[in-house]
Amino acid sequence: LEDSKYEKKNFSSKQMYSQASENNFAVLSVSTEIPIDFYFSKSSMISTHKLIQEVFDKHNLPNENIFFLGASLVGHRAMRYIKFMKESDFKFQLKIRGIVTCNFTMDFTRKWYQHKRDIRINRIDLWEPKFINYLLETNLGGTPQTNPESYHNFSSYSYFDEENRNIKVYKEYAIRAYVEPAIEYKLKNQLRTLYENNTTDIVGFLAELELAGNENTELIVLQPEDNKSQKKNTQSTWNAINKDELMTWIQKQTEK
Repeated sequence: LEDSKYEKKNFSSKQMYSQASENNFAVLSVSTEIPIDFYFSKSSMISTHKLIQEVFDKHNLPNENIFFLGASLVGHRAMRYIKFMKESDFKFQLKIRGIVTCNFTMDFTRKWYQHKRDIRINRIDLWEPKFINYLLETNLGGTPQTNPESYHNFSSYSYFDEENRNIKVYKEYAIRAYVEPAIEYKLKNQLRTLYENNTTDIVGFLAELELAGNENTELIVLQPEDNKSQKKNTQSTWNAINKDELMTWIQKQTEK
């Protein structure tokens, strides 16, 4: 569920084109064309759903062995869309087999506190922390302190949600999670700790899935030698993933 700039349209998904084609898979990129779309609104998810259904009907695609893949907001949107569809009564429902998560935020309570700390210590460009917290507070009806339930509901997983209410949404899927903690890089360049790291969310998510009975999860940790990029972010993590090996994992899930 892409949001690449026009000149980089489908940049992430194109990295899987050849591997998918060789294994008789189609790759579908969908965008609402709303910049930085967090899927706060149902209209975004409905628009995405209609586009997916149109493509499946037009190209007569088989509705089976569906996998959602992505880093950053691409991954977050996938989690939001899956939850929305499970809670809706649309006749057309994708038959999802698995999810590939890559280094994105799942716990928006933690994310809000991360940005509050960024603003307080003032050691990085504060455009993103200020903007994202503004979006969260505006669309979720306050802060995690004033409206915690809204943040719990919006998060795929939250350490601060004792019920972890959304784990049940994903417990039936094969899950492969990629993380690149980049601890030294983030400490040196951003003065961020492990509390300000998406890895914290994803490891917690996998732990809760196992507690819920999901025995088909896998964690892949990228080490410094696995990613030569000088800039460490969610996109660079996705770029560094071995796509051939990932495709092998996807293929194996369809055989179970």
